Amino acid sequence: MRGGAGVKAVVYDRYGLPDVLHVEDVAVPIPAAGQMRVRVAATSINLSDWECLRGRPAYARIGGLRFPARRTLGSDIAGVVDDVGAGVTRFRPGDEVYGDNLALKGGFAEYAIVAESAMAHKPSQLTFAEASTIPQAGAIARQGTQRAVVSTRVLINGAGGGSGSFAIQIAKRLGAHVTGVDNAAKQDFMLSVGADDVIDYNREDFTTTQPYELILDLVAHRSVFAYRRALAPGGKYQCVGGSVRALLRVLTVGSVIGRLTGRSMGVLAVKEGPAHFEPVADLCLTGEVRIHIDSRFSLDEVPAALARVGEGRALGKVVVCPS
Repeated sequence: MRGGAGVKAVVYDRYGLPDVLHVEDVAVPIPAAGQMRVRVAATSINLSDWECLRGRPAYARIGGLRFPARRTLGSDIAGVVDDVGAGVTRFRPGDEVYGDNLALKGGFAEYAIVAESAMAHKPSQLTFAEASTIPQAGAIARQGTQRAVVSTRVLINGAGGGSGSFAIQIAKRLGAHVTGVDNAAKQDFMLSVGADDVIDYNREDFTTTQPYELILDLVAHRSVFAYRRALAPGGKYQCVGGSVRALLRVLTVGSVIGRLTGRSMGVLAVKEGPAHFEPVADLCLTGEVRIHIDSRFSLDEVPAALARVGEGRALGKVVVCPS
């Protein structure tokens, strides 16, 4: 396909609620050096998409303080290579690929420009929708549970969503005793994917239940003193996302408190790329980890799809399929 006009994309030009999104006809994107054009088959939604839509927390505005840096969201893309730019050697047109295109985004569209380095060959045993759920959520889950071993008490806050459902299963595979925290509507789902115990955060404060050797916090909003209270001696707390205030406190006060009390508190610096999400795909292929797709939406339905994730109603992953 040559560059031109007439492909559809979901765009937004200002931060806000899902109603700022609309479908627009845009020019067919042309890949630059090191890039590929992919005909999108499926893009899964991550909490990072919701944050970039809202422009909150403040770090979601990096690269675009007043207006969005990228008009089209969606980074966890699966599809078919349509064209390649100069220097691309690992893929050719017709290849089925998937990956976390976080730097360029653009997945809520019929065609997207992706970085070659962000993509991997899609396993033939996985559907496009299934493959799209893995890259970002799988990498977070795998890296966030690396310290889990047999009998480790692991708590996952925000365990009913995409990253959380993967994290429960990976931690259980490593032999840990897993407690999942989320809202009341997700309790049965967390148990169904393997959690040993579940906590409804509206009814119980997980920081006062018992000490844990490992805490993976996907929605950090509490004080560092509460997190420290929930950690056993020698335990480790890691957060991914959350309010800027909470993250800064973990990086500063939390780090000091942790060292003084024989605990570790910090922000999980998630490593991106195929080397970090393909191992999770391998676990899915063997059946050791199951993929849970909450629902599928069309491009016209992207506002509703993002709201479902952002408002905490999704059980596992939500996927957008352009056709």
